[in-house]
Amino acid sequence: MKKQGPDLLLLLTTIFLLVIGVILVTSASAPRALSQTGGKDPFFYGKRQAVYALLGFLLLLATLRVDYRRLRRFTGLFAFLAPLFLLVVLFVGEEIQGARRWVNLGLFTFQPSEFAKLSLVFVLAHYLAELGSGIRNLVTGILLPLVYTGIIGLLIILEPDLGTMVVVFGIFFIMLFAAGARLFHLFLVGLFGAGAGVGLILKEPYRLRRLFSFLDPASDPTGDGWQINQGLMALGSGGLFGVGLGRSRQKFFYLPESHADYIFAIIGEELGLIGTIFLLFLFFIVAWRGYKIALTAPDRYGSLLAVGITSCIVIQALINIAVVTATIPTTGITLPLISAGGSSLWITLISIGILLNISKETGGSG
Repeated sequence: MKKQGPDLLLLLTTIFLLVIGVILVTSASAPRALSQTGGKDPFFYGKRQAVYALLGFLLLLATLRVDYRRLRRFTGLFAFLAPLFLLVVLFVGEEIQGARRWVNLGLFTFQPSEFAKLSLVFVLAHYLAELGSGIRNLVTGILLPLVYTGIIGLLIILEPDLGTMVVVFGIFFIMLFAAGARLFHLFLVGLFGAGAGVGLILKEPYRLRRLFSFLDPASDPTGDGWQINQGLMALGSGGLFGVGLGRSRQKFFYLPESHADYIFAIIGEELGLIGTIFLLFLFFIVAWRGYKIALTAPDRYGSLLAVGITSCIVIQALINIAVVTATIPTTGITLPLISAGGSSLWITLISIGILLNISKETGGSG
């Protein structure tokens, strides 16, 4: 086995996305920052995001230097802490817009579901690597890993956070597919999951309202359809080249969460169709390099770890963009490396650091 440098294209693309994220958060959050600081500092959120990005990049560099195989010994700890943190947030979490997803730690808020997603990748990669051909068995290959994934998903939906739960089960399906699970077994679980998803939507009136507003945004333009309509208006008004960086109109309190969940709409408005396509291209590079690392990893564990990490980032990006473009019903989920926030950004950068560490190894088999 020979060592090489980390995947340079993935590293440069990550840095580029990080810089773009800080610039766009600064632009999208300016009106809100002025309001919160009494007109004194339009760069309040932008400066905070820059600090988060710098700290996150240092975390990336730190994890890049740690052999990913050494992290495997902490799988049991990750498996224990993930549901524990998710339980804690249900009792002591800060309630924002009816959801308990964050724990206020003073200097920043911590989102346990972000840690849980990465922990799930570690747990599944370890289990599936050890399982080997047992993946073809319904009980050992599907039901046992489904139990742990289901616990994580259940605790996340109690917050409630349907979008992150979808990401969790997306990771589960892709990692099991990559490990060689039977397609029929995955189809059965998918069928059951679809039924459970319908049940979750029917159970909560606000999810039904979101579904109806998604199907017909014009039916409630000032209520549940407001965010969808304003997001589409932002994207449409950007045209081909956009209205110009910093010149968005929708960010002036027309579009809720313009610097977080709906920042892709502001990108479309300010940078136009060209800007959104370029951003999609950057995420395509992340997906391409991530899955290439998985294919060339020196062992089965590293391969599955790379698949899980890459899938987590890609699924989250696809869901966020699909929500903003009204392709799927609204659900609160951030755009990786771009949206405002600390814990989500840090976990993503730690994950990419691990991915880059795997890319340093070549040759071998497993």
